[in-house]
Amino acid sequence: MNDLKELQQQAREVRRQFPSRIYFSVPGAKHYDTCYYKNQPRSFVNISVTGRECACRCDHCQGRLLATMEGVLTPRDMRRLVDRLLEQGGRGILVSGGADRNGEVPLFPYIEVIKYAKQMGLKVLVHTGLVRKETAAALKEAGVDQVLLDVIGDETTIRRVYHLDRTPDDYLASLLCCRQEGLKLAPHVVIGLHYGRVLGEVRALEMIRQAEPETLVLVILTPGLGTAMAEVAPPPLEEVARVIARARILHPVTPLTLGCARPAGLYKRQVEITAVDCGVNGIAYPDEATVAYALNQGLEIRFSEECCSLIAGEAGLS
Repeated sequence: MNDLKELQQQAREVRRQFPSRIYFSVPGAKHYDTCYYKNQPRSFVNISVTGRECACRCDHCQGRLLATMEGVLTPRDMRRLVDRLLEQGGRGILVSGGADRNGEVPLFPYIEVIKYAKQMGLKVLVHTGLVRKETAAALKEAGVDQVLLDVIGDETTIRRVYHLDRTPDDYLASLLCCRQEGLKLAPHVVIGLHYGRVLGEVRALEMIRQAEPETLVLVILTPGLGTAMAEVAPPPLEEVARVIARARILHPVTPLTLGCARPAGLYKRQVEITAVDCGVNGIAYPDEATVAYALNQGLEIRFSEECCSLIAGEAGLS
């Protein structure tokens, strides 16, 4: 416990070089209505280019997360959806989808529609999975605002959870490929991905440093009902705190956020307050108690209806 307190103290020292404010991200893909802020529906929409299909069927999701997105199956479908969103006053999209057996989201057929969305004024984020050079180059040419990529630091986790014959080096190579093409990066690390155990997260954080991302996003294992992990307990709060503190220390000049995925209820409130104590710059969909806690800690609060990964320009060092 003393070791954890020392880590948190060190993390807070690192945090002091950032502005004394915290960003709360509440994009319209999910309803948010508290005494502090109410978001607008569909201001930022998540799109799956594979509908509900995913070849990997990862143990913690098995495609269920795709059901929460706007599904499209052809570029024409996506063009129509983009036009509807523009008519409805949409501000941005996150383009994602199920991965194939190589761990890649089949984005290449949608490049022209992605470019169109950018030309029409939407912010465009892309959750890629593993990335080849030609895909990274096409995304750069299309003008995407940011690439999101889950980074896994343990080979056993990749094989058992993601069912992929890949290694951590493949994830690092994808990051560096995107960086070489000049894409802005917001890598994600899932805490507790190995059936609730913290296993390769610190290694993932160390790998990510080599890519010098614009933002670093941490999320927490949240198994879906009916999945192979449905009965798995989330990682202990103390272990989560260690990972968040280490992320802050290892990435002293990179904006750090706690992303959307984390268990609900008391655990959610506790982990959010822990994240504030460990020096994060932003939190997605915060509990009211978390907002109050941040205010009590002397932090200026700002709400945004964009994805939490986009806070870099606001939260970064001056």
